[in-house]
Amino acid sequence: MLHIHTADFRSSRDAGEVVGLLDAYARDPMGGGTPLSEHTRTHLAAELAKRPHAHALIARMDDVPAGLAICIEAFSSFACAPILNVHDFMVDGAFRKQGVGAQLMAGVETLARELGCCKVTLEVLEGNGPARKLYENAGFAPYVLDSAMGHAQFWQKYLTP
Repeated sequence: MLHIHTADFRSSRDAGEVVGLLDAYARDPMGGGTPLSEHTRTHLAAELAKRPHAHALIARMDDVPAGLAICIEAFSSFACAPILNVHDFMVDGAFRKQGVGAQLMAGVETLARELGCCKVTLEVLEGNGPARKLYENAGFAPYVLDSAMGHAQFWQKYLTP
């Protein structure tokens, strides 16, 4: 039986599952192929708990952690409404192709509606075909304001301490 659970970052069980699932994702090639640092493993749940706009959903299959969505609220100035960004989304390898991802994504959409969000955003690697298919089936599409200007791109700049 699959159950989608809103994580309580202050709960030792939920915190452990969030960190464990995120670490599994980080170790996967789609997550970069490197385990989480000891600092992240130790402090992630407490840091997320400090942020009222951070949310996580845990998918449990027969009470076993099977998937994770960490979402952060942002704000659309054009729509004057919140946005829910799916920052991390994963399904553990042992539970793939069992509908976990689709139900977890449906849980994300439910959460976004409960928060009054105008849209849900996410990023996906071009080479991650299964994730792209999941997101397309859930109604996602590349971000375009004006087709003459092309698709939006997700860029980053690391800040050194």
